[in-house]
Amino acid sequence: MAPPARARSRAPARRSAEAELVLAGRAFVRGRLQPVEIGVDADGRLAAIGKSVAGARRHDVGERILIPAATDLHVHFREPGGSPEAETIPTGSVGAAIGGVSLVGEMPNTEPTTSTTDRLDEKADRVRGRSAVDVLLYAHPSSPGQVAALGRRAGGFKLYLSPTTGIDRVPSAGELPALLEALARVDLPVSVHAEEPLAFRAGAAPTDLVGWDAARPAASEAAAVMRALAAPAALRLHVAHVTTAAIGRTIRDRQVSFEVSPHHLLLSTESGRDPRAKVNPPLRSEAERAALWEEYRAGRAPMVASDHAPHPVATKELPFEAAPSGVPGVETLLPLLLARVAAAELPLPVLTATACDRPARHLGQPQGRLSPGHRANLLVVDFRRRQRLRGDRLHSACGWTPFEGREAVFPVEHWRDGVRIVDDGEYVGRLDGQVVRPEYAPGAVRGAPPVG
Repeated sequence: MAPPARARSRAPARRSAEAELVLAGRAFVRGRLQPVEIGVDADGRLAAIGKSVAGARRHDVGERILIPAATDLHVHFREPGGSPEAETIPTGSVGAAIGGVSLVGEMPNTEPTTSTTDRLDEKADRVRGRSAVDVLLYAHPSSPGQVAALGRRAGGFKLYLSPTTGIDRVPSAGELPALLEALARVDLPVSVHAEEPLAFRAGAAPTDLVGWDAARPAASEAAAVMRALAAPAALRLHVAHVTTAAIGRTIRDRQVSFEVSPHHLLLSTESGRDPRAKVNPPLRSEAERAALWEEYRAGRAPMVASDHAPHPVATKELPFEAAPSGVPGVETLLPLLLARVAAAELPLPVLTATACDRPARHLGQPQGRLSPGHRANLLVVDFRRRQRLRGDRLHSACGWTPFEGREAVFPVEHWRDGVRIVDDGEYVGRLDGQVVRPEYAPGAVRGAPPVG
């Protein structure tokens, strides 16, 4: 298979093509929520945004809100090698679409790991004709010599500093600098799972969330973050699933990108003894959770991502020490946070910046913004339509959620490239999502200036 074209060096130019479709509703533009009309051209790009846009077809959503679709930087769809009772590309991607996500970053810790060009090609073949949304494939670089060839096919890299699901061997302290140097020479985003195994605490096997937090403490995460921050300045570094406000501030002060995840924002070690909430890195104390939420709510975290990592429910019902780590979340990422917007606990501009705009820019994708020239990947949201989450009503094959009973607001409609793929909460599109690579190279989203 021929590698995709190299990324362009600039973001897409503004377009002035005539609109063939006009979506009318309310949107947050120029600093306030107001009536707006959004024109979509024949290529599925945003042509115009204003009070009145001429177009051949109109779709008026009334008082409902129009926002950009989200990009989820961090999912595990479990193919190849995973149990179909956990997830498949079709089930995971349909859940993503219904939850308002139009692009996912698929992680490489599958069986086998996505660490060669042949395996990247094989995974790309699995996506074509089977995904409801677009997919950017991360590669796993196990040695510096692999990086250049992988970089011609991958959309990004994932570097693990600690063993986790599907990853047994990680680079030693002596091997890491050369690997980071090689990655810095490839203009692709590099996401890091930051935990330092030497800082894990030995002892009896943990039997609950408190014990798991103690066994893999925040200090191990902070130590790994410092190792990653020693990378060359040219590296497009991104730290995955940050769990504490203090670690986030350290990364932000160094002007490096990072993400927070809904389970670390909304769950804590006080969320029960159930191994369903066992994750790597672990949930932290309620005080740490509250502090991380405040950082996110205030707009001081660059991005939010689900770290969607489903497992069959039977394996999560094993004794705590035997249960695997990971929770599903791509379908609930946006709905959980939209419910917080509806409850006036989270500003809408913070949510759209962290879930829609910045993740898309980080991956060099022309979407996530209400801006001419960008893809018409849009959501229609009715904040009055709230519901309680039930795992057996979600679309992941695993059939469970750690957020059972939590309030959520699902998009009523999802438009991808100007074509409606979700209508009244039901998937009505085709499985025609594409494998994408960065279309332009804006550099990492550095730090996180507060959203205002």
